[in-house]
Amino acid sequence: MHTARPGSGPHPRPRILFVTDLAYQAKGRRYCDEDIHLTARLREDFDVALCHPLDAAPLMESGAFDTVMVRNSGPALNYQAQWDDFRERAARGGFRVYNQLTGKADMVGKQYLLDLTAAGYPVIPTVDDPGETDRLPATDTYVVKPKAGADSIGLEFVPRDRIGALSNASRGPGGSGVLIQPRIDFTYEVSFYFVDRTFQYALHAPDPARRWHLESYAPAPADLAFAQHFVDWNAIDHGIQRVDACRAPSGDLLLVELEDLNPYLSLDLLDEETRDAFVAAVKRSLSAHLSL
Repeated sequence: MHTARPGSGPHPRPRILFVTDLAYQAKGRRYCDEDIHLTARLREDFDVALCHPLDAAPLMESGAFDTVMVRNSGPALNYQAQWDDFRERAARGGFRVYNQLTGKADMVGKQYLLDLTAAGYPVIPTVDDPGETDRLPATDTYVVKPKAGADSIGLEFVPRDRIGALSNASRGPGGSGVLIQPRIDFTYEVSFYFVDRTFQYALHAPDPARRWHLESYAPAPADLAFAQHFVDWNAIDHGIQRVDACRAPSGDLLLVELEDLNPYLSLDLLDEETRDAFVAAVKRSLSAHLSL
C-alpha cells in the first residue's frame, strides 16, 4: 500500500481524502449536511480533506493521504469515465480506498441482481432480456431500469403489452442494457446499515410513495438474518453498506439493492446515542482498514 507523504517526516494522525459532492441535489435528502457532520466527527481522530469526485484520482496519487474515503459523491453514472479511471489507478498504485473496491454489488452495477436471482436468493426477481419475462411472476406492469443506473436514474414503469417492444441492447447508459422486474405492491421499504459486517441500525419508510420519509425500525431476528446474508455474501471487509429491502405481500423481505459504494446514511434521523455508536464504529473500521 502507498502511504508515503511529502514532507520531512510522518504525520502524527492518519490523513483521509474524503470524496463528496457537496452540491449534489438528491431527492428528499441533503447529502452535504450529512458529510459536513461526519467529517466534523472524523476530525476528532483523523486529518480530513474534502474533494470532489472529479479531483480524487490526482489527489490520491499525490501521496499526501493514507486512504480515500468515498462518501456522498453522487451516482458514478454522472462521471462514469472518471470513476473507472479512479478505480484503475487505485488498483494499479495499490492505494487504500474506503469502501474497499472489492464490492460485488452496486459498486460495479446491477448485474448482481441477476446473479442473485439465478442463485435463488430472496431478491426481487430480475431478468435482462425482454424475451425472458415469463420467468418472472405475472404482473401488469414491469419496472425497467439501467444496469448501470443509480438513484432511480432512467427508471420507468412499462405495461406488459409494451415490454416485448424493448430493445435491450440499445437501452441503458453506454449500451449497458436494462434490468426488468415485476412491479411489486410492497407494504414498505426498510434499510439496514452495516459497518464492516456488523449491523448498526435500521430505518423504514412506512409509506411506499415516500421513500425518504424514514422512521426508526426495530428489526426482528429474521430481518437481521436476511440483511446479514447479503453483507456476508459481499466481498467487503472494511466499509459501510446499506441493504435495501421491501416487505412483499407474502410478508417476506426481498432485496431491492445492496449499496456498497456510497450509501446515504440518514444520520440526521438517528437519535444521538445511535449516531454516536455509528460514528465510533466507522472510526474503528477506518483504523483497521489503515492497518492493512
